[in-house]
Amino acid sequence: MNYTLHQLQIFLKIAQIQSVTKAAEELHLTQPAVSFQLKNFQDQFPIPLTEVVGRKLYITDFGKEMAQAAEKIINEVYAINYKTLAYQGELSGRLKISVVSTGKYVMPYFLSSFMKLNQGVELIIDVTNKARVVESLELNEVDFALVSVLPKKLKVERVQLMQNRLFFVANKELKFKTAPTKKKLFEDLPLIYREQGAATRNAMENFISKNNLSVRKKIELTSNEAVKQAVISGLGCSIMPLIGIKNELKNQDLQIVPVKGLPISTAWNLIWLKSKKLSPAALAYLDFIKAEKEGIIRDRFSWINDYLPNQDL
Repeated sequence: MNYTLHQLQIFLKIAQIQSVTKAAEELHLTQPAVSFQLKNFQDQFPIPLTEVVGRKLYITDFGKEMAQAAEKIINEVYAINYKTLAYQGELSGRLKISVVSTGKYVMPYFLSSFMKLNQGVELIIDVTNKARVVESLELNEVDFALVSVLPKKLKVERVQLMQNRLFFVANKELKFKTAPTKKKLFEDLPLIYREQGAATRNAMENFISKNNLSVRKKIELTSNEAVKQAVISGLGCSIMPLIGIKNELKNQDLQIVPVKGLPISTAWNLIWLKSKKLSPAALAYLDFIKAEKEGIIRDRFSWINDYLPNQDL
């Protein structure tokens, strides 16, 4: 047998997500390249690693065992690299973070300087929905998670990163002769929601319930980007995090419609399991955040104050 580390990495990714196409996307490779490496890897075994039923790829029992072996080998290779760096006096290791979709506008700014200072640290970020973020934390697959609503069923520690504020937004073409009432906005205009369980949706529904409003026209989309594009197109209005619409406001593709009781204010929290034994890289990152977060907010997010008269971040 003469399989390579590259083939092991590709097969492990395919086994984890059971899709050649998605594995290619995550590995930043073409689908033909991934299929070619999978075939070469498979050719070294007399037993099938995968099977296709209908149009869906499945990993065989033998394939699952090979995936587990591949993960152990890859981890050992990483360990060799980390030990080499440690002997050279550099911080090393992997830092794994799961981030809810709107958190992608926040998290990179709290990581860039740390990664430049610690080039021996490998960063893995998974941007996904809230349910998957909580699941990855519960299964101990990540060091940290970025959420705006703390999970109720998990015992976690947290560091609050910054405030998250949500405004009522519409496309640039929506005009009002007089200041619209809440009733007009929420009952006469189509309202675009995130999917069930999303923190933004929960905040929106709590606001609607608290103000005894009735929504007649509802549209549901599964990502913040999809909601944003739908609002820009004029499909409807929504309540959205300010952090994700900076450029659209600057380019006047979107407008904030003043509504009494808005913005809704929540907070971005970096959380980890209380029972988690944090790696040296994770502990170093916590120290970095506690020392540097105020400066990062001041340098990177001061523009938010333009939409918050007489308020500070």
